[in-house]
Amino acid sequence: MSEGIVLLRTLFLSTSQRNAFRYSKDKKKRGRIVGNTIGLAVLHLLLMGFGILMCFGYGTVGIIDSAPTMCALTIGALSFVLTLFKTNGYLFNFKEYDMLMSLPFSSRTVAACKFLYMYAKSLPWYLNISLAMMVGYGIYAQPPVVVFPLWIVLSLALPIIPMLAASFLGFLVAKVSSGFRRANIVQTLLSFVAVLAFFSLRFVLEGVLRNNGVQVVLEQVSAATNDAAGVYLPARWFANAITKTSPADSALLIGVSLVLFAVVFLVVGRSYRRINSSLRSHASTGQYHMSSQRKHSAVVAIAFKEFKRMTGSSVYMVNGAMGEVLATLLGVGTLVIGFDRIIAMATQGAPIDTTMLHPAIPLIVHFFIGMVATTACSPSLEGKNYWILQSLPIEQKTIYQGKMLFNMCLTVPFMAISTLCLCVSARVPALDTVLYLVLGLALCSFSTAWGCVCGIKHMRLDWENEVEVIKQGAAVAIYMLPNMFVVMGLAVLVVFLGTQMDHNLVTIALTLVATVLATLSYMAVLRIAKRGTGK
Repeated sequence: MSEGIVLLRTLFLSTSQRNAFRYSKDKKKRGRIVGNTIGLAVLHLLLMGFGILMCFGYGTVGIIDSAPTMCALTIGALSFVLTLFKTNGYLFNFKEYDMLMSLPFSSRTVAACKFLYMYAKSLPWYLNISLAMMVGYGIYAQPPVVVFPLWIVLSLALPIIPMLAASFLGFLVAKVSSGFRRANIVQTLLSFVAVLAFFSLRFVLEGVLRNNGVQVVLEQVSAATNDAAGVYLPARWFANAITKTSPADSALLIGVSLVLFAVVFLVVGRSYRRINSSLRSHASTGQYHMSSQRKHSAVVAIAFKEFKRMTGSSVYMVNGAMGEVLATLLGVGTLVIGFDRIIAMATQGAPIDTTMLHPAIPLIVHFFIGMVATTACSPSLEGKNYWILQSLPIEQKTIYQGKMLFNMCLTVPFMAISTLCLCVSARVPALDTVLYLVLGLALCSFSTAWGCVCGIKHMRLDWENEVEVIKQGAAVAIYMLPNMFVVMGLAVLVVFLGTQMDHNLVTIALTLVATVLATLSYMAVLRIAKRGTGK
């Protein structure tokens, strides 16, 4: 077996949940693996449903030929953003670096295998979208039979180019930050800038298309996606390969992906060892100063420990605080641009009374603030230190209360700033603003407690890389379900109810519901802690 295959196979065996289920004799651990699998299966089904519904929408209005392009654009955007979040934990500054680099493998081989491992772990999510859209496309377009195996093969290549672009960007971020003493902080800031620049690019391109007379509405999605495919060549190659069964475009997509893979890791491999060594040496050389110590309660001490844990990991910081940054930018942006103008841009200038959207303000803010709760992944992040924490003379409920206190300290200030900015820009009355702040506090409490329940019930301590629990953990995935779907549904509901009854009554009712859910989740955490186990 070649070196790359041996190393890649070893990486999969060391992190395989199937392998753990097969050989573990711990019934609780096996049950937890089954529960995680079921939760992830539900998420996969929801994602497939999203892809099929998208194609049904295209087929209904007669633009099904745009489905392949939209499929490529969707997978490209997702794979770029998710890879950018994961690069630091998978390719650079990972825990098993010393062990891997001591093996008889070149730096290029190690870097390439880590990328392929990241690709293989993420591929099922991208295939869900692609295969679901293939089914919808087949129903409406009724293409030749050869299109279906071609779609499946090309779907394997679709994520490679955007993942390589994100990995190379992460390489540049790591290379620049490795020259600073506070490399972790610099790396975190550069990662934030890269992600925000990507989101900003989307609006810039949309503005260019609109200035050219292209109105991105459902009836004109075909023109908009064709313009996007003109910029993003893999989308055009994929679309031509499917709609025109073009062998040349199929060969271009696969060939360019392989060539870029070789080129990127030829460049990365040359300074891979130096960058990782520099990042790790910065982390291990701290300047310690003795100073007076202040006495704090155990809950506050644990909350501060969580703060140090987050600031010590750029992966944790970027994923755990990205929602707060986006919410703050949204709030400040409304002050600068204006609430009415932002709504007009979002609705393509449709005549709408913006006051009817006021009750949705706290839910819009919470969609970002509650994107990821630190309590969903912090129990698993303890890893091998979990047993040390268990041996301390501290009750388990105190440990979980400290973790929840940190998440509240992280989310509530950003929630208040974002909500106040939106309310000021939208000229919301003072009483309504106070009610929105109270509702935001209740929603933060719910997301904190619910995230802690998920984090404890689906705790995974045998991880090899922190990305596995921060980005790919079952606890985080199950936590995100209420935030992604329930919050969006509630936003639509409160807007509708706001047209039928007083806004304040709607807000008070929703606050009571959120408070009850937060209380039930908090009581569930206390019950788990009282049993003395996280299962």
